[in-house]
Amino acid sequence: MDPFFAVAVAILLAGVVGSVVPLVPGAGLSLVGIYLYWWSTGYATPGLLALAAFTLVGLAAVVADQFGGALAASAGGASAKTVAVASVVSVPLLFVAGPAALVLGVAAVVFAAELYRTRSAGQGARAAAYAAVGVLGSAVVQLVVTLSLLVGFVVVAL
Repeated sequence: MDPFFAVAVAILLAGVVGSVVPLVPGAGLSLVGIYLYWWSTGYATPGLLALAAFTLVGLAAVVADQFGGALAASAGGASAKTVAVASVVSVPLLFVAGPAALVLGVAAVVFAAELYRTRSAGQGARAAAYAAVGVLGSAVVQLVVTLSLLVGFVVVAL
């Protein structure tokens, strides 16, 4: 077995695991594995069309991961300022209390900020629910995309 193929698959597997571990760039790792193998084959495998497709899918996943919660909160009626505050506050919570704190922290901050802004508990709860679903949804998207990149790479490379 080609050692570069084995390393690429290992990196892609790390990308799958990283997709559900906060602060690990799962899709980014997956792309690193694909590009490493592409480089090792003299830029021959995967072909340019497949490489372009992998890259677009991977970059879309990175964007979804970075902005999933924010976009969902906005869809729930949260202001841009609320979304920005929730994004800033959620990072320290993640380090202190873990992934559950990320979801709960984002929801709590969005709720509090929207309650303050609109004086409506209903609007705050709606925006908070959308934000929490967005954070969780982006994790699911990451998992599906990184698994797809892994399977697609193996199919194309073999």
